[in-house]
Amino acid sequence: MLKEIQNRRSIRKYTDKEVEQEKIIELLDAARIAASGSNTQPWNFIIVKSEKVKEELAKVSHNQSWMLTAPVFIVCVADISSRIKENDKNMYLDENSPQEEVKQIIRDTSIAITNIMIQAVNLDLSTCWVAWFRQKEIRPILNIPNDKYVVGILTLGYADESPNPRPRKSIEDIIHFEKW
Repeated sequence: MLKEIQNRRSIRKYTDKEVEQEKIIELLDAARIAASGSNTQPWNFIIVKSEKVKEELAKVSHNQSWMLTAPVFIVCVADISSRIKENDKNMYLDENSPQEEVKQIIRDTSIAITNIMIQAVNLDLSTCWVAWFRQKEIRPILNIPNDKYVVGILTLGYADESPNPRPRKSIEDIIHFEKW
């Protein structure tokens, strides 16, 4: 597994080869079995292949036109009702929401997204995590209720580029023993 983690890159240029449906399902199964606090499993995923919808998503993602080279987008959505059982459907979540549970569902959905990204490398696929959008702009495109939080869009496909690894801090720079 370390090989897949080391080889993962954020890809911004894809071939036009279609991603097989069985591979998409396998990626989502990797997400499904991710760890989550109190086993809440707050994640939901929307598979987008429509060129029109992908164009709208790229537009609200600060016009990142490179996204359109990916044949598939996976929109990763966190559901607060996994943590707040008496969820008010009129609740409005956005980047400034004060509920502690919002941080928890973002954390847990991020774990599931990471599983997708690592499994994609294992399946010879590539991804890039896009999160440069506002909730109020992205939700209407996919009819996502206001009480859900879009954590990210994963572009998905077969890489048409091979970027070099980005610099990483040394192991000595990130480890502390017993206390800071």
